[in-house]
Amino acid sequence: MGCAVPHWRPSATLATLKARAELYGSVRSFFAARGVLEVETPILSHHATVDRHIDSFAVSAPRATGAAHVGFLQTSPEFAMKRLLASGSGPIFQIARVFRAGEQGRYHNPEFTLLEWYRPGFDHHALMDELAELLAHCGIAGPCARLSYREAFERHAGFDPHMLDACTLRERLRARGLAEPQGLSAEEIGDADFWLDLWMSQVVGPCLGTQTPEFVYDFPATQAALARVRPGTPPLAERFELFWKGVELANGFHELTDADEQQRRFEADRRWRAAHGRSDLPYDRHLIEALRAGLPPCAGVAVGLDRLLMLKLALPSVAETLAFAGDRA
Repeated sequence: MGCAVPHWRPSATLATLKARAELYGSVRSFFAARGVLEVETPILSHHATVDRHIDSFAVSAPRATGAAHVGFLQTSPEFAMKRLLASGSGPIFQIARVFRAGEQGRYHNPEFTLLEWYRPGFDHHALMDELAELLAHCGIAGPCARLSYREAFERHAGFDPHMLDACTLRERLRARGLAEPQGLSAEEIGDADFWLDLWMSQVVGPCLGTQTPEFVYDFPATQAALARVRPGTPPLAERFELFWKGVELANGFHELTDADEQQRRFEADRRWRAAHGRSDLPYDRHLIEALRAGLPPCAGVAVGLDRLLMLKLALPSVAETLAFAGDRA
């Protein structure tokens, strides 16, 4: 048996680190040619995400400073970038270091890199076009197919996800022989979105983008997050995700610009976290003020660059794309 690699050594090879630098260079040249401004926003914020499924790292200072709590490490640069947009920045992008507590695994590291950009005047379809162009510019060949959320489920799960309730979704998952998580609450059992997420992660997602990257768009309105909701039967969230080789790479929105609606969503998420024993965190009131001042109609997307590089180089995990993964940091 070979000797274990000492933890002082890098997680990535020199060739991989050079490939990462080349990827960053390709991203920057792509946006420079289109007049999209590169920006930097704070990593340390007074506010945290109140997303139901993401936890922020809280940062404290030595007591001698008189301020035990300093703030939170950003889980995304989104809110600060929207404040720039509301201030008249025009189109912007950022290659950002972000942090999420409790994320470690083949596709996760507690500290990772997001490419995030915003395009005033774009909707989610126009932004999918530009993301496909960026991928081609970065050497990821082939057309990017597009499926609506409904089409993706009909093709890979065999049903219309907008038509089934939680009980039926659960029964069909069992009939497929797939295990469900243990210790589910009554609320989770009765939540259709909980079961749709399981279907997406276990059945639909792994079938997406097996050859070339593939977009899924127009999610259920209950999964809008920060996206606009388009009225209709059913109403749909103007949101998309990008998959390649069964792995989610990007999440994009035709952005919500309604301050009151955004505040309602934040407060609903805080109530959910409190009801489920999760930490009650301060949502970004600066963002709400920016939305009230006027966020231009726009679309935005976040792309996981570590995952993108992992798949491009056919590496076994994101750890091999990082100079020092979480266990070596």
